[in-house]
Amino acid sequence: MAAEVPPDALGRRVSCGTDYGTVRYVGSVARTAGIWLGVEWDDPQRGKHDGSYEGTQYFKCRHPKGGSFIRPNKANFGVDFLTAVKDRYGLNEKQDVQCGTGSTLVFGTKTVEFVGMDSVAEQQRQVQLNKLVDISVRECAVSHAGQEEEISRTCANMRHINLSKNLISSWDTVIVIASQVQNLETLNVSENKMRFPSTSTFTSNAFSNLKILALNQTEITWTEVLLCAQGWPVLEELYLSSNNITVLERPDNVLLTLKLLDLSDNQLLDGNQLHLIAQLPRLEQLILRNTGISSIHFPDAGFGCKTKMFPSLKRLAINDNKISQWSSINELDKLPSLRALQCNNNPLMDTEKNSETLKQLIIAKISQLEILNNCEILPAERRGAELDYRKIFGKDWLEAGGHWNPEKNKPSEEFLAAHPRYPALCLKYGAPEEGELKGRQPLTLKNQLLTLTIKCPEKPEQKPVEKKLPESMTIQKVKGLLYRLFKIPGSELKLSYESSKLEGKEVELDNDLKPLQFYSIESGDCVLVRW
Repeated sequence: MAAEVPPDALGRRVSCGTDYGTVRYVGSVARTAGIWLGVEWDDPQRGKHDGSYEGTQYFKCRHPKGGSFIRPNKANFGVDFLTAVKDRYGLNEKQDVQCGTGSTLVFGTKTVEFVGMDSVAEQQRQVQLNKLVDISVRECAVSHAGQEEEISRTCANMRHINLSKNLISSWDTVIVIASQVQNLETLNVSENKMRFPSTSTFTSNAFSNLKILALNQTEITWTEVLLCAQGWPVLEELYLSSNNITVLERPDNVLLTLKLLDLSDNQLLDGNQLHLIAQLPRLEQLILRNTGISSIHFPDAGFGCKTKMFPSLKRLAINDNKISQWSSINELDKLPSLRALQCNNNPLMDTEKNSETLKQLIIAKISQLEILNNCEILPAERRGAELDYRKIFGKDWLEAGGHWNPEKNKPSEEFLAAHPRYPALCLKYGAPEEGELKGRQPLTLKNQLLTLTIKCPEKPEQKPVEKKLPESMTIQKVKGLLYRLFKIPGSELKLSYESSKLEGKEVELDNDLKPLQFYSIESGDCVLVRW
C-alpha cells in the first residue's frame, strides 16, 4: 500500500535514514508508475541529479547533483513536539505497557485486568511532563507543534528547549511551539533549514521571556534576523554561525538588550560591515571567528582616542581570519571597554617568529586588555611588555621627531599611526633614555645573556656576585643555580629585582615557570635573594 503524502508536502523537510532534505516536487515521473517525491538533499553526495530526469526538469537544486527521487514511504515527515518529548523521556503509552503500567498484567498463564489503570497512567505521565524544565529533543524528527494548546497543558514548566537538527520547515512552527511555553528562556533551533518571514508581520508574544536563541545553520539572512527580532524584546544571546550571512544592516529599535552575538563562519563582505552593528548599546561579546575579515577600523576616533562604536564590548573573538596588519590591532585600543581578545590563526601571527614577542606587542598595543587568547595578562607581564615596547621602538620614535624635551617632542603622523600608544607609554614610564634604546637585535647568544648583580639582603656579609644568565632562563632554574651558589634550599627562595633605570622600585619574580625576559630584566639590574 502506498504511503500517504501530506497535503503540504511541498517545501517540507524530510529525513531518509541519516540523510536530511527538502521536498521540491510531488507527483508523477515519466515512464514510471505512482507518486514520487523530488528531494533536494542537504548533503549533495546523497543526490544523483539536479532535479531533471530524461530531459524533463521536475525541480531545481543549488548543486548539480543535489537531488533525487524517492518514494513517499521512504520519507520521514516527522512527528509532533509532544510525541518526540514522550519518546525521548520514556513517557509514551507504548513504554508504559512495556513497564507493566497498562490495563492488564500477565501472571504465569493468567491475565489480570486492572480497571481504571489507563487513566492513572495518563495522570502519571502528565505529572512527569509537567516536571520537565530542560528538554532536549535533538534529532527526534520534530516537524510540527501538534494539537492546539496541547503543549501548554502538559509541559507548563519548560524553560529551556533544544530543538536542533529536526524537520522544522518554517519559523511559524517554532512560534506555535514557543507560544505555548510561557516561561521559555533558552531555545536552540539550529540545523533546521527553515523558511523565515520576508516582510514585517504581526509580532507574536511567544518569545517575550526568551534570553538565549541559537539559529546556527538555519540559512537565515541578517534581514530576516532583524524582522524576527521585533518579537525578541529581552534577548541577551544570539548565535548565528554558518548561515552564509555576508551583508549586515543597522538594527532599528531591535536587539537593544543583546549582550552576545555570534557571527562565526559567515563570510562577511568586509570589516566595514561591523560599523552597521556598532551601536548595539549592551553588546558585551562579539564572536567573529572565520568571517573572512582582513581589517578592522573605527574611523570616528583618531590616534590615542576612544571610539563611540561598540560602547559596551568587553570580549572580542577574531581568530581564524585574514588580518595581516598591525594597524587592526592598534584600532582595537580604541574600544573603550575591551578586556578580552582572541586573535589566533591570522596572517599577522606569522609576522613574528617568537610567539612571546608577538604576545608582548599585542599587550603593549591594547591598554585595557586583561585576557589574550584565553590567558590572563598579569600586571608584571603588562609592565614588561610596555617597557620593552617603549625601548624597542625608541630609535624609530627619535628618528620620527620624538624628543625627551616635551617642547621639541613632535613625532610624525606616520609614527603615531604605527604606534598610537607610544606617547601614552612615555607618559607612564617616562621618555626612553638613549642607553635604553636597544632596537631589534639579532638573537645571538651574546644578546641573550644578561649580566646581573646578585645580592642577599639578609646576609650583608655575603659579597654581591655578578653572573651572566640567559634571558630565557626560568625563575625555577635561577633558584636552582642560587641554591648551589649560596647553599640555600631553592624552594624556600624569594626573588625580586631592582632596575638600574627605575630606582626604588622592586619587582617580585613570583612565577617559577616564567623566563627572566618575561619580567623585562636587563643587564645591570640587581637580583635580590631572600628566604
